[in-house]
Amino acid sequence: MDAPARTRIARREDLELTGPEFAILKRLDTPQKIQLFINAIPANHEIGGETILSVRQVLRQRRAHCIEGAFVAACALWVHGDPPLVVHIDCDPSDYPHVIAIFRRGATWGAISKHNGPQLRYRDPVYRSLRELAMSYFHEYFDRRGRKTLRSYSRPFDLRGIDPELWITTETACTQAHDRLARLRHYAVISKRQERMLSRRDSFERKASRVVEHAKPAATKP
Repeated sequence: MDAPARTRIARREDLELTGPEFAILKRLDTPQKIQLFINAIPANHEIGGETILSVRQVLRQRRAHCIEGAFVAACALWVHGDPPLVVHIDCDPSDYPHVIAIFRRGATWGAISKHNGPQLRYRDPVYRSLRELAMSYFHEYFDRRGRKTLRSYSRPFDLRGIDPELWITTETACTQAHDRLARLRHYAVISKRQERMLSRRDSFERKASRVVEHAKPAATKP
């Protein structure tokens, strides 16, 4: 189907969700409720290989990593009258990019974010610009060696601009939606000179960051 008109509030028929699927999103009527729901979904450790699950697949499989959680959050925001906006946060090649769903309250921005640790999660809507919001993740965004790795953030991507099947209902990987997001214009957060001056997170901070909400399942013997 073609992408729906940029309706302010998404109806079930716009999203092609089932009644029970839509009812879940309908209950999530504040960003805080959406974040709590995203937190409660077990982390997708991609045991069987890399995934980019759609909203339907996340609700069915009860697992999600960052972009998958962002899709669910954006869809829930849309159901309640906020545009389904996501932002791609890029990093040094030693680390993994991140995706957040963003929302605006008055003149300030907040974010809903799926992360198995405590660092890269919800941001209250107190940030005056998207750069401020992205920079709120800077200190906590680091690789296993303690190097701070956040390098850029994209302009917001309004998911109403693509077919809902590509990110809401598909049974296959949401590759097209992911690729559109990753190709967006990105804005650097630090210069090369600043990058050379960055300190590393110390051993205590790295140890504290290893706390996770959903442990990786133990490997099963063949």
